[in-house]
Amino acid sequence: MADNREGKSILTLNHVTKRFSGLVAVNDLSLDMKERTIHALIGPNGAGKSTAINMITGLLPLTEGEIYHEDTKISGMNAHQIARTSCSRTFQNLKLYRSMTVKENLMMGNMTDRKQGFVPFLFDIKNANKEEKLMNEKADQILEFMGLKDLAGEYPANMPYGKQKLTELARSLMSDPRLLFLDEPAAGLNPSERVEFVNIMLKVFDSGIDIFLIEHNMDVIMNISNYITVINFGAKIAEGTPEEIQQDPVVIKAYLGDRYKQNMARGASNA
Repeated sequence: MADNREGKSILTLNHVTKRFSGLVAVNDLSLDMKERTIHALIGPNGAGKSTAINMITGLLPLTEGEIYHEDTKISGMNAHQIARTSCSRTFQNLKLYRSMTVKENLMMGNMTDRKQGFVPFLFDIKNANKEEKLMNEKADQILEFMGLKDLAGEYPANMPYGKQKLTELARSLMSDPRLLFLDEPAAGLNPSERVEFVNIMLKVFDSGIDIFLIEHNMDVIMNISNYITVINFGAKIAEGTPEEIQQDPVVIKAYLGDRYKQNMARGASNA
């Protein structure tokens, strides 16, 4: 996919560092994500990817540096405050409510977006009912969009893992994000589930939502990303388009491996 590096910045990290006691998990990381792109962050296990996304989304405080969503400085905000800047996310480990149906899980994803506080919601029955109706309609629309309408009344534990992943993605859309963070979205999916998830993810992107993702499946990364940042031991080692990253000797040595390079060469010769 083509990447317009001249576009407006939607996410900017300036010299971001995270230390845990004496351990440096993320070291002086800077990146600039442009709007209308799918930007991937990749690297070996333990490279600091999840730490980075947790700092961006307010789950971990920064040790040093600054993070901006568009023109808003979000470093220093908590997760709920950042969510209100039209950011949303999914997690590597599913965070679904097992005792709630698929539709009820989606409606929980809209709780931070309520126009009323909790106490007024209890006593202002008329507006509460109106807001509840709007949430129901919104959940129905997203379930239709995601191809999950028939599973609205099902419980996550009774569904295949791929459908559970789609449910969490659907819930993340309830807050009308402009920027969506996906942490290992294809992890644990079989090949057919992975194809389905990627198609839905591209559908979400085409609807106008920019995507920042962490992912280990290189077939996913190389096929859908516009731009890739590679980190190792918490520090950035490369950045560029998928084509550039696949040819980068530092990335091949640190992460992709010679076998990946050989497979790419074999694929090119068979094309």
